[in-house]
Amino acid sequence: MPPMFDAALIAVLITIGLFTGMMLLLELGRRLGRRRQETEGDGGRAGLGTVEGAVFALLGLLVAFTFAGASSRLDSRRQLILEEANSIGTAWLRLDLLPGNAQAGLRDLFRRYLDARLDIYRKLPDMEASRAAMERANSLQGEIWKRATAELAQSPPVVMGQVVPALNQMFDIATSRTVAARTHSPFIIFYMLGGLALVSSLLAGLAMATGKSRSWIHMLGFALIMSVTIYVILDLEFPRFGLIRVDAADRVLLELRESMK
Repeated sequence: MPPMFDAALIAVLITIGLFTGMMLLLELGRRLGRRRQETEGDGGRAGLGTVEGAVFALLGLLVAFTFAGASSRLDSRRQLILEEANSIGTAWLRLDLLPGNAQAGLRDLFRRYLDARLDIYRKLPDMEASRAAMERANSLQGEIWKRATAELAQSPPVVMGQVVPALNQMFDIATSRTVAARTHSPFIIFYMLGGLALVSSLLAGLAMATGKSRSWIHMLGFALIMSVTIYVILDLEFPRFGLIRVDAADRVLLELRESMK
């Protein structure tokens, strides 16, 4: 089974499991509430509204913050892709400042470097292949720097002042992208989010006990909306593994590679 399918399947299973758990807890809460109502009457719910309101408010706050954080990180990753394309393109153009006999070898290294950079993210979620591509890109960084500095040693200072910063920027942005790809909300936040959704389902079921019959629309709607929302948050947080993708942003790098004739 392909790794991509595994990742997508796990996300779907988590969503289905959360939805099922919420539906069961809604029903359990309703039955417990009905039993309590039979023994204590309407007075059994005295003061419970405050507790339920606090839990639902915390759930809403956590959903809002995790969604906003995941969305912000997605935008940052897209911006870093654009910055990397710009930095590689700038360094590529500044190779024109080097002697003609030195350009051919460096340009070939640049092409191989960009191919490796593209493979790092194109191979995901195959972590082994992605790691191999990153090692290849890091090795090519060293080769590019070694060859460029050897050529720049014989070039005017003004040329060095143009080429060296461009190469540094090209290498720095690669590190920034790596860090951004590994930066996520702590997993305990996601566990807490799922746990709060389940607890809220139980409390919602208790509140529904006052009705004579089940409101399937409310039960299904609450469970479905919450489970899908959490799925979307996870998808935003890991945009290389699910339905939400940053592949469109990679097109900028692909177009740059096509222009490197």
